[in-house]
Amino acid sequence: IQELLRVMRTIDDRIVHELNTTIPTASFVGKVDPGQTCKELYESLMDAHTSRERIIKNCISQTSAVVKTLKEEREKADEDVALLKQLRKEQTKLKLMQSELNVEEVVNDRSWKVLS
Repeated sequence: IQELLRVMRTIDDRIVHELNTTIPTASFVGKVDPGQTCKELYESLMDAHTSRERIIKNCISQTSAVVKTLKEEREKADEDVALLKQLRKEQTKLKLMQSELNVEEVVNDRSWKVLS
C-alpha cells in the first residue's frame, strides 16, 4: 500500500512543476487559457486527495475488523502463540495505516499552500 500511495502522491510532489507548466508565460498567454488549466490542476489535485484518503480509510477499516476478530479469538485461546503473532502483525499494520492518514494530511496541506 505504501508503494501505491507513493505513486499516487506524485502530483503533490510535483505541484510546483505543475504550476510552472500550467500558467503560461507572456509568449503563450493567447494560446492557453490559464483559468481553465488551473481549474483542471485543482480538480486533479482534489481527485488525488479524495482517492488516497478513501484508500487509506478503507485499509484502516479492514485492518481494524481483522484486529477485532483476532482479539476475540485470542480471548478464547490464551496460549495460541501463532494467533498472538498474527494479532501483533495486524496491530502494527493498523498503526502504519493510521500514520499514513496523518502523512496524507501533511502532504495535502503542503500542496494547498503552494497552490494558493
